[in-house]
Amino acid sequence: MILAVLQARLSSTRLPGKVMRPLLGRPMIERQIERLRRAARIDRLVVATSVEASDDPLAAWCAASGVDVFRGPLDDVLARFAAAAEAFGPADPVVRLTADCPLADPGVIDACIDLHLRAGGDYTSNALTRTYPVGLDVEVVTAQALATAAREATDPYEREHVMPFLYRRPQRFRIVQLTQAENLGALRWTVDTPEDFAFVEGVYAALYPARPDFDTADVLALAGARRTA
Repeated sequence: MILAVLQARLSSTRLPGKVMRPLLGRPMIERQIERLRRAARIDRLVVATSVEASDDPLAAWCAASGVDVFRGPLDDVLARFAAAAEAFGPADPVVRLTADCPLADPGVIDACIDLHLRAGGDYTSNALTRTYPVGLDVEVVTAQALATAAREATDPYEREHVMPFLYRRPQRFRIVQLTQAENLGALRWTVDTPEDFAFVEGVYAALYPARPDFDTADVLALAGARRTA
């Protein structure tokens, strides 16, 4: 089984509560989950949030919406991620996604998973050598590599950001990178600020009503049309 773990919390500092911010009338995380469920290679999806009271509304929304949810430490995200994978497993590989990416592309997720399986990677990502827009990030990890990181990582940075323990040690783990010919790495499609959200809101308003399954090519065409208008 291929499990996707979607990290989410409501205590973000730059844009608090962003994952529940209304996007075309529904929580932003709901819009992203709708997109993630179109990824053909993902068998199951779980939201991994914290045990803090601040995340109670998010956990309640998941329960009411029929979305699997796991709650763990707020700051030790590696422990939370690994425990979520174990609780909803056995799964191999495990896909890491973050809930501030409502333009996530199911096709890119599938491509990263396919490359991981084909290349026999311990860790595969499209975010180390970046040619995809920020906000289309995908990380895929074997169950064994994830368990090793959760057991051995002691650096606070590696505990908070989940995967650095692996990609900082290419001599120990097989690191595979998904890239594309066109370098779009300078584009910012994630949501950390009000300006980021305004961009995403504009994309959804323009594309979603006619085509809810809009993809990266549609977003690029929209952005290009607006630049030349």
